[in-house]
Amino acid sequence: MNEKNSWINKLIGIFLGNQEKKFHEIIIEREVVEEIIQIARQSHPLEFMAMLEGNVSAGILRINGLVFVPGETSNQGAVMKLFMMPMITGTVGSVHSHPIPNATPSSEDLHFFAKNGLFHLIIADPYIEESIVGYDTFGDVIKYKID
Repeated sequence: MNEKNSWINKLIGIFLGNQEKKFHEIIIEREVVEEIIQIARQSHPLEFMAMLEGNVSAGILRINGLVFVPGETSNQGAVMKLFMMPMITGTVGSVHSHPIPNATPSSEDLHFFAKNGLFHLIIADPYIEESIVGYDTFGDVIKYKID
């Protein structure tokens, strides 16, 4: 990604309020990680995509569930119809799979990250815990813990 697009994505994220909720730690519940792995394996070679459900409390972003939104998937990408997402969900980001052994976000991923939450995950083939990479709203790698 070029420097101009990175700057634009950061500006979009700030404008849309993705930086309002401050946190210094991210914890993903183990059951959520296991579900992500299972769904990615079942979906292969197609991608899957879901929203991450959670909240920020005492400076900790805790991911405790997945929200599935209607959409379309293929081995080239996944698209969610976000206008169909219930308004009452506590979504804080997204997760999707890459059916190749590379979890680097595409330019489309980075655009989506900037507009849709605080934290994002990409799980790459072979769909194991170690192939899950976390990203912030700007597409920078961010560490997380599994609890």
